[in-house]
Amino acid sequence: MNALFFGFGFSSAAAAKALRIDSHIVNICGTVRSIEKAERLSAAGVTPHLFDGTAPGDTLGPDLRAATHVIFSIAPGPDGDPALLQHRADLDAATGLEWLCYYSTVGVYGDFGGTWIDESAPLVPRNERSDRRVAAEQAWRDYAAARGVPLTILRLAGIYGPGRSTFDKLEQGTSRRIAKPGQVFNRIHVDDIGRVTALAAAARLNGTFNLGDDEPAPPQDVIKHAADLLGIEPPPEQAFVEAAMTPMQASFYADNKRCSNAAIKQALGIELLYPTYREGLAQILETRQ
Repeated sequence: MNALFFGFGFSSAAAAKALRIDSHIVNICGTVRSIEKAERLSAAGVTPHLFDGTAPGDTLGPDLRAATHVIFSIAPGPDGDPALLQHRADLDAATGLEWLCYYSTVGVYGDFGGTWIDESAPLVPRNERSDRRVAAEQAWRDYAAARGVPLTILRLAGIYGPGRSTFDKLEQGTSRRIAKPGQVFNRIHVDDIGRVTALAAAARLNGTFNLGDDEPAPPQDVIKHAADLLGIEPPPEQAFVEAAMTPMQASFYADNKRCSNAAIKQALGIELLYPTYREGLAQILETRQ
């Protein structure tokens, strides 16, 4: 297996680790935006390529043409997906290509007033970045269909894991318990993203799937639970209508829905490693001790 990740960040690192566990012969390449990150990838046994999305990566072509599995984890820009815009010819020349994967977001659905939805729900995104995701999803479907290659689109919920969780914000003093009546969010532990990606790659899974936890929960409840685990006082609740927020922060609270993960679990015959924030936070705390 020759796997190449466009955007080797938090989720991609977990997926690369899972791919290596499941395959005895796997070569991993990944794109990053800085020399410092490239050096870290190289030290971890990942072949790095510099790519910022504005121009083709100088060294990327040969490894992309040799790839069998390509995972896309870069947010689309106003003109579309950077990988497709800058490296379509190299993808076209990847004669051994077996599978594609695109990391999207549950933000493509928009607001459903807290009701349960699945992948059949209409897409009514409420901001420009989610509009771009909808367009990018379709662009990759069109490309995969033209190539005759299976494509897994994973619509990811809020990502958390070791080094990127409620614990960190609590300890940094930046956590705020903002309460909006009825508001819930799905979350997904990064290790579940990695595991599902590896299993989908092995199965050459084709289709669009939500990847979130089993229990969408109010954010203030998650913060309180994390504070209890640390043995500290949680920050006081703030009413949403009174909380100062950036437009970006406020936009997350504009969408309220419960996203079902039944389809991906059925497709792969699995349950999540961390089905709720409670198991996920317990695992993170264990890694810190």
